[in-house]
Amino acid sequence: MRQIIIIGSGPAGYTAAIYAARANLKPLLIASSVEAGGELMNTTEVENFPGFPDGIMGPDLMFKMQAQAEKFGTEVVLDDVVSVDLTGEVKTVTLGSGAVHEALSVIFATGSAYRKLGLEDEERLSGHGVSWCATCDGFFFRERTIAVVGGGDSAMEEANFLTRFADKVYVIHRRDSLRASKIMQERAFANEKIEFVWNSEVVGIGGSEQVQHVKLRNLETGAESELELQGLFIAIGNDPRVHLVHGQLDLTAEGTIAVDGRTSKTNLPGVFAAGDVIDPTYRQAVTAAASGTVAALDAEHFLASLPQNLLEKAVEPASSDLSLSTTV
Repeated sequence: MRQIIIIGSGPAGYTAAIYAARANLKPLLIASSVEAGGELMNTTEVENFPGFPDGIMGPDLMFKMQAQAEKFGTEVVLDDVVSVDLTGEVKTVTLGSGAVHEALSVIFATGSAYRKLGLEDEERLSGHGVSWCATCDGFFFRERTIAVVGGGDSAMEEANFLTRFADKVYVIHRRDSLRASKIMQERAFANEKIEFVWNSEVVGIGGSEQVQHVKLRNLETGAESELELQGLFIAIGNDPRVHLVHGQLDLTAEGTIAVDGRTSKTNLPGVFAAGDVIDPTYRQAVTAAASGTVAALDAEHFLASLPQNLLEKAVEPASSDLSLSTTV
């Protein structure tokens, strides 16, 4: 049995792991088998994370965070959590491999998932012109005409990045103005390859084996039209990954895990949450990292309050022979 298990490997999860490991809690971090590193693995240059005045690529930042967490003794497992039991004194985490891990405390840093349009052909054409990740798939759209759906920072970043490959990038947005930050808007407006389609929504995706066009509806007039293109990138937001905790943890009206005030404490003792899974508003790498710090400190204080005979059951992993500082 562990003292602490961290579920999630984005900025919140790895920061929590760094703090927990430095507190000598020997954390086990469960990263996804296919999405380890979180959303920043799909991000190009990160310009607003403190300490990198020249910017840093998203994957590079996550590799550095993982290396730092492992340096202090975090054990990282690349597997998927399929179920959890959080109700007892000892928490149980079951992985896709069949392995079952127990811990006295758990931190959820599961982040969020790409939001979909909900169209009939969206899944059918996924990987055949429909994508949620410009950095993953942009290379395949050289000299093509493509579109990005959305009006926030992510959509503008995707659109600008995709102009490195595509001849033409449409940005399709439901309103007549963008939600993106001023600097991201300015970059998109200044890019000659980007053309905006305002007050419109995608109501259909056409193509037998590959995307060939999208059907648009003008939200002011109701008129429908077709736009010929070879790729559709969807950047309309994210939904918190809370499927593991339904029926166990309280959720907010926005669907995020509910925590007590500025803490990371959920409605169950010994269960904490951090990062985008509790944050429907700011959703930045730096705020997620700060949230991971809070969760690790809350978990450390919780563990310190437990009876000694219970703590003694949380044995140190056999593979660990590190003597770590408890300074935070």
